[in-house]
Amino acid sequence: MRIKKIYLRLFQCLFVLLFIFLMLAKTLTIFAVIYSITAVLVIGHTWLSKKKLRTRVIFSFIYLLIMILQQVINTSFVFSGNEVWGQFMLKKLVAIIIILVPFLVLYLNYLYTLQYQFSLKDLSSISFEMIKMIHGKGVALKNNVRKGTSSLSKENLNEIVKDIPRHSYTNYLNKETLTNQYFEECEKSLEDKHLYIIISSTGSPASELISLFTHKTYNHVSLSFDRELKTIISYNGGENVAPPGLNREQLVFFNKKDDASIMVYKIPAPREKKQAIIDKIREINNVGSAYNLVGLVTKFSIRPNIMFCSQFVYEILKFAGLEYFHSTSTKVKPTDFVENDYYRKLQFCYEIKFNEL
Repeated sequence: MRIKKIYLRLFQCLFVLLFIFLMLAKTLTIFAVIYSITAVLVIGHTWLSKKKLRTRVIFSFIYLLIMILQQVINTSFVFSGNEVWGQFMLKKLVAIIIILVPFLVLYLNYLYTLQYQFSLKDLSSISFEMIKMIHGKGVALKNNVRKGTSSLSKENLNEIVKDIPRHSYTNYLNKETLTNQYFEECEKSLEDKHLYIIISSTGSPASELISLFTHKTYNHVSLSFDRELKTIISYNGGENVAPPGLNREQLVFFNKKDDASIMVYKIPAPREKKQAIIDKIREINNVGSAYNLVGLVTKFSIRPNIMFCSQFVYEILKFAGLEYFHSTSTKVKPTDFVENDYYRKLQFCYEIKFNEL
């Protein structure tokens, strides 16, 4: 099992490195080679299958046609020239995505084959619950496609692509951005023997993209030392004001869509533990930090202060001995802080729906 995890981690790293390599590619040659190799693989798979000769010929033609269309799109659209940097990166993202088209066709053909192999006898044994389940999955797929279309809008992708160069997977970019005033505000909250956990549905492009993979509405988590949320802090992209990393947050940052909202919970935290957390945050602020953008995929951090939001919150709780569920910090999702509260350590405080303010 451990070896399997190691291979999975290596595969994830290779996938990320390949993605970065393709995003940095300046010519269409590498894409042309990948499209060709992909076509050879799926055509080879088709001819090694037990399908009828006619079916194999038809699908081979389809895969060749897809490869030709990929090359045409690459030549006439992606590497057409005269684009600004952001547009060019967005186009290359399209070029990367269409690499998957032949595999999608292969998968759809596989699903069709399974469906075709159902006999009438099998169909007669399908229960109402199975039909209901299949219908539910169909509705869910339709909703996911609709949500994905919105999340992968041109505006969102363009903003995400423009934001990528601001991040680093190896270096601390954010240093001493938290002011003495912030720490003084934190010190004032020491009499409140609670720590506040805020999960939010913000509507930011990054949050919307993350939701495609987590299938969760709330995709950001923060900490606050006070109930009024004057001391909210987390790892984020810096809102184009501060470098990506450990930053103070304000409620206005969370209101980026019509139905944006936050849920506030509290957990008991003695004065000495809150003080220890404040000191730890001061240490991170002095040493430096960076947002673990790549780690969202690889689930790995090269340096201790390179984290994403849920990783940071879990590490802080663990540092203070306040964690109430066990996990690897890089695998923690924002909603885990609520969903994994098996021992009911959290207490719900309130919800803010920004469209009702």
